Amino acid sequence: MNLLRTLSAISSMTMLSRITGLLRETLIARAFGAGGMTDAYIVAFRIPNLLRRLFAEGAFSQAFVPILSEYKNKQGQQASKQLVDHVGNTLVWATLIVTILGIIAAPVFIYLIASGLEEFDAAVWMTRLMFPYIAFMAFVALAGGVLNTWREFKIPAFTPVLLNIASILASLFLQQHLEKPIYAMAIAVFVGGVLQAAIQIPALVKIGMLPTLSWNPLAGMGDPGVRRVLKKMGPAVFAVSAAQISLMINTSIASRLVEGSISWLSYADRLMEFPTALLGVALGTILLPSLSKAQADNDPREYTELLDWGLRLTFLLALPAAVGMAVLAEPMIATLFHYGAFTDEAATQSARPLIAYCAGLLGIILVKILAPAFYAQQDIRTPVRIAIGVLIATQLMNWLFVPYLQVAGLALSIGLGACLNAGFLYAGLRRRNIYRPLPGWPAFCFKLAVACVLMAGAAWLGSQQIDWLGLQHHAWLRFGALMLLICVCAAVYFGALLLMGFRLRDFKRIAR
Repeated sequence: MNLLRTLSAISSMTMLSRITGLLRETLIARAFGAGGMTDAYIVAFRIPNLLRRLFAEGAFSQAFVPILSEYKNKQGQQASKQLVDHVGNTLVWATLIVTILGIIAAPVFIYLIASGLEEFDAAVWMTRLMFPYIAFMAFVALAGGVLNTWREFKIPAFTPVLLNIASILASLFLQQHLEKPIYAMAIAVFVGGVLQAAIQIPALVKIGMLPTLSWNPLAGMGDPGVRRVLKKMGPAVFAVSAAQISLMINTSIASRLVEGSISWLSYADRLMEFPTALLGVALGTILLPSLSKAQADNDPREYTELLDWGLRLTFLLALPAAVGMAVLAEPMIATLFHYGAFTDEAATQSARPLIAYCAGLLGIILVKILAPAFYAQQDIRTPVRIAIGVLIATQLMNWLFVPYLQVAGLALSIGLGACLNAGFLYAGLRRRNIYRPLPGWPAFCFKLAVACVLMAGAAWLGSQQIDWLGLQHHAWLRFGALMLLICVCAAVYFGALLLMGFRLRDFKRIAR
């Protein structure tokens, strides 16, 4: 398997997801601005979204994929299908129970994470409607783990597009027919969850891995493979979701700041998800099955070469993304969101946490590359210990930064916390001799630094030529100017690297 080609294919699907996601956020910003009702929707969606990452997509995938890969490589199709049946039954029933409890306890959840929220009742209503999203996404996570193990990456990468399409249609055609228009976005999340689950079924049938579920919630609990997955899921909850837990705590803190702070942080977070998903999530998706196979084959050389390739590609693309987004923060926020109810102040305030996030973008992406190196070895405990320590450090940084930087301090804490996380993960891999960097890293990093400085200069000079907030009523002109500036920056960066000897063929990688 050509990993660079596979990465490009996954990234193209992820790009479609992020583009439709940005369109969704643009329409939400235009229709609802950054006020109390928007804060209520963001808070309501964060609760099921966090639980999805804790119990389904994040922790589950990291615990399940290495074990499923082991079954596939050593025990064959029939044993793998039985494991999928039993794990699927356990996961779906568990998330159904969590959904019922969440619907009942929604007011308690809202109070705990955003007690300062003005539109409390609206947040409770939307939370209850969106809680079934957890169960839908549990099935999606199961399907994604299976399909990725069989190296069928396209459907899992495309799946998030369906939620974005549902949200776009709701913001365009449904919201004006409701007494509380923001409720349309909660309805879209429910519908999007149904669509995301449904699209997995044909792909699973094609590879003969559609799970057979039982009416008995305890069916399959005696399976040793299920017990192994559950045992590793417990600690993986913290290892995968430390940043998400910090984000929930930050939401509670932001709810006590100026009204609109939750929205400003959310819009910045949406832009950060663009490079994180295109590179971090995509690389982590293809590396975990490949690393798991190398571990199962007892091939340490292949293991370290795969990881080295992933790290170099991360530095190559994440560094310029961080620099470019920091310099172009206000132009990007203005171009994407500064319409309708989204004011000049909202654009300026949203740019500040985006700049702060960029300080930790490399760390955020590196965690998604380094953590799978432990999961592939079925070592969950080490990332857990690191994640708990980083979670504490992040909150200490909040205590230091927020009084002075307000909402930007929250973003800075998460970014720097991710850098600490990545640093400790890297140190752990080196200390255990799991990863040995290949030659050439100092010269590689020096060339990247030179190219980034040149690109930053081009970005700053170009951004000063346009009044980005003043072009609010000239959307296409502003969009065209931003795209031209980004293209110039990319040309400067990659042109400089080309002159210093970089070639695309150097990053080609074939997985065995």
